[in-house]
Amino acid sequence: MTAAPIRLVDLRKETLLAQGQSAFSLAQTNTLVPRAGIDVAIALQSVLPLIQDVATRGLDAVVEVTIARDGVDPNPVRVTQDEIDHAVAQLDPTLKLAILESIERVRKVSQANLPKPTSVKLAEGATVHQRWQPVDSVGLYVPGGKAVYPSSVVMNVVPAQVANVPRLAIASPAQKDFGGRPHPAVLATAGLLGVTEVYSMGGPAAIAAFAHGLPQIDMAPVALVTGPGNIYVTAAKRALRGLIGIDSEAGTTEILVLADATADPTLIAYDLVSQAEHDEAAASVLVTNSLGLAKRVIDALPGVIAATHHIERVATALAGQQSAIVVTDTWDEAVAFSNEYATEHLEIHSRDNQATLAAITNAGAIFMGEYSPVSLGDYMAGSSHVLPTGQQAKFGSGLGVHSFVRAQQVIDYSRVGLLPISALVQQFAVAEGLPAHGDAIAARFKA
Repeated sequence: MTAAPIRLVDLRKETLLAQGQSAFSLAQTNTLVPRAGIDVAIALQSVLPLIQDVATRGLDAVVEVTIARDGVDPNPVRVTQDEIDHAVAQLDPTLKLAILESIERVRKVSQANLPKPTSVKLAEGATVHQRWQPVDSVGLYVPGGKAVYPSSVVMNVVPAQVANVPRLAIASPAQKDFGGRPHPAVLATAGLLGVTEVYSMGGPAAIAAFAHGLPQIDMAPVALVTGPGNIYVTAAKRALRGLIGIDSEAGTTEILVLADATADPTLIAYDLVSQAEHDEAAASVLVTNSLGLAKRVIDALPGVIAATHHIERVATALAGQQSAIVVTDTWDEAVAFSNEYATEHLEIHSRDNQATLAAITNAGAIFMGEYSPVSLGDYMAGSSHVLPTGQQAKFGSGLGVHSFVRAQQVIDYSRVGLLPISALVQQFAVAEGLPAHGDAIAARFKA
């Protein structure tokens, strides 16, 4: 008998009761379907010496690690405008149309979601304004390992431009096949967006360079670093957070498909495979209350896997501990499992998608119905594909125009506005043992 391409986790009550368990427990989620066996804390220890080396030696450290790990010299690390222009000129016309359409859609969504300033008048002469200021500079990381990501250029750059960030710098790994330059599609997309500061560097060294700058080529540090990457990029972002802002620890991709018996098993199989294609550690999970659907998806997977380009990578990801088909006893339990798992990408395939959506609390991005696959969001939906992974959707959100602005409150009180509450402020100050706070109020009303 041929082994199933993905493991089946049966959480129906009758199965659990037969094993001596009394009920389905959400606390079991991470045990039943753990993420891939990659620990950011372990990766952190391996990148700390490199980060310190870049902080100390700058460009020399970046070049040396690139030659050692990628087998290519990235010099000159700063990509010239001629190189960018050449990449634009050589871009395949059909791909150019796709990139421009993606840019337009992401720009429209970003413009609609740009936070608006507010003013609240609390009393005569007492107003608090809130304004949104763009960060001064952003380092936009575009990965380039197992795949090429011009789409990540779009997802990083467009919302930052809508937020009016003054300085945008892109870093993407040096490609051996392209003489130590970033992939031409990445350079071309940067060119189409008008980004002129592009660097041929990748991995944790690039994050360290963003944080500390590279004085040898007059590259100043940035205030914020955004963009997805592998476990070592994620570890570097964690290590440098505080010196720089980061969007999130966007790690290895994951999809959870929440489906009932009405769903199309073949489409689900395609969507699980599409995310497994990214990386051997990618998580592809189906949660359903239908054992019949689960079995039909298992039956459909071998054919879809056999027809895909990255067969070995997909098969490895689907067979890993991070991928599974989970069968619950009820739909409510399926939804509860999904919320506890807090996936990066959530697809909903159910009789009533809107009712299901109302019950969802935790997900990076939500894809509604069979014509909204995750791969649409990767490129052309208008939404962001830089999303929180590893349960970070419980407290974080995906990259967007909001990621590039900061809320600043402006307090504007006149004498008329302050006088009626001056005694109350002084009462607070006395209660907290900070009398000088109260004195600063009282001083304004002395004769």
